[in-house]
Amino acid sequence: MDYSNIVRKNIQKLAPYSTARDEAQSGLSVYLDANESPYENGVNRYPDPKQRELKETISKIKCVPSENIFIGNGSDEAIDLLFRVFCEPGKDNVVAISPTYGMYKVAAQINDVEYREVLLEEDFSLNAGKILAATDSCSKLIFLCSPNNPTGNMLDSAEIERIASEFKGIVVVDEAYIDFSSEEGFLRRLNEFPNMVVLQTLSKAWAMAGLRIGFAFADAAIISLLSNVKYPYNIGSDTQERAQKLLGSLPYEKIKTIKNERGRLSEVLKTIPGVEGIYESDANFLLVKFKNPREVYDKLVNAGIVVRDRSSQPLCGGCLRISIGLARENDKVLKVLKGESYTNSRFVSLTRVTKETNISLDVDIDGSFESKNDTGIPFFDHMLDQLAFHSGVSIRLNVIGDLEVDEHHTVEDVAIILGDAVNKALGSKEGIGRYGFVLPMDDSLAEVAIDMGGRAWLNWNVSFDNNQIGTFPTEMFRHFFYSLAIAMKSTIYISATGQNDHHKAECIFKAFARSLKMAVKKEQFNYKLPTTKGIL
Repeated sequence: MDYSNIVRKNIQKLAPYSTARDEAQSGLSVYLDANESPYENGVNRYPDPKQRELKETISKIKCVPSENIFIGNGSDEAIDLLFRVFCEPGKDNVVAISPTYGMYKVAAQINDVEYREVLLEEDFSLNAGKILAATDSCSKLIFLCSPNNPTGNMLDSAEIERIASEFKGIVVVDEAYIDFSSEEGFLRRLNEFPNMVVLQTLSKAWAMAGLRIGFAFADAAIISLLSNVKYPYNIGSDTQERAQKLLGSLPYEKIKTIKNERGRLSEVLKTIPGVEGIYESDANFLLVKFKNPREVYDKLVNAGIVVRDRSSQPLCGGCLRISIGLARENDKVLKVLKGESYTNSRFVSLTRVTKETNISLDVDIDGSFESKNDTGIPFFDHMLDQLAFHSGVSIRLNVIGDLEVDEHHTVEDVAIILGDAVNKALGSKEGIGRYGFVLPMDDSLAEVAIDMGGRAWLNWNVSFDNNQIGTFPTEMFRHFFYSLAIAMKSTIYISATGQNDHHKAECIFKAFARSLKMAVKKEQFNYKLPTTKGIL
């Protein structure tokens, strides 16, 4: 397809920014071209401006050649670039369905491009004739979101095909929510429509909203135009590296769970007074019509639940958009809407930033999510994994620490934030067992007792035969549990013997985990905090 009639003239003449490393041959080992710091710390060099490795990974997952992939700072960057490449400010226009994702209109306003809205049908279906009738010789882009936001429905593929076949400009199909649909979308049909751009993202099904990674898939010539106009280093090296790592864990089981929860939530909502309609959804949210939407919205906010009020959008009068959360979160929504009493979950999310470490931590005493620990110290991660698994407590931990110095600050600060999180998650501690005691296992024997009553102390009776297990200093185990006891405001007694230091350490963490599981467990008919003399 010849794009010269729809690409802005100044963009056609643009000489894109080029780096010396793009121009040089391979085999480079000394980098003196970009005025970077020569002192290595992992991020002292500029990132790959073409995101080659990440594109190769996405290419394999999506079955699309790398030359047909643009990676942006969220899909929003690709949306903005499409305006900058194809639309003359003050002259051209774009056409979009309504209601739909709000950033299309914002991007049009920022770029001084007329934005024409065409209402969907009453059932939120797409009418290709109406879309095409809204275009003229200055129409350069058509935006179609499928599954659509906020309506949640897939747009009819035959209608999209007609638009792509008859429109002389670029048809943008935003498939941010396609992973939650039973339909395939248009990604693997790009060869049929050289004027189509498909947008997708890692923010939704892949759970990487914080990384801001979005994609545009299109004809190689369109991808080249977007790449010429983007800022050279739009995706940081840490972001590329972390995305690569997270892409190694496929999200399909989680997608299945979200779809099941979507169905469950929809069925229960139908039985709640004041609910006037639940629209079919192919996304990870439901659009729900209420008799009194503002009253319901305020009721949810007062219970600590935020949803999106879409009642002011065209065709969405009385509607709230409810994202599908974890089962416990969805249960809370339903209980609030039914007017039933509910208990706050024992979940807490914390961050701790010091000169030496930057830590983010999620803890759920009742184990609602898969645990994952990344401290940068493999053996320590292994011990924390054992703690999470054997206690039933979900722990999601990410640490950036000064490991080039030693492990001390990382281990200490993990203990502090973990202890603080457990203490906060337990709240008043009413109804818990308070005490835990275990004696495991194999060639090692660990005796661990915990008292969650609020007195902070560690009694440590353990010795190791060696100064290190692998590269991990054995002296740090006592320091970890001491810092944990203080931050958790608990008394911890630990005694261990054994023939193998590795087994002994693992035995301690497993025994502590089992003891913790006993101590934090909710006891039937116990509504206060137990003491040695009865109940406080």
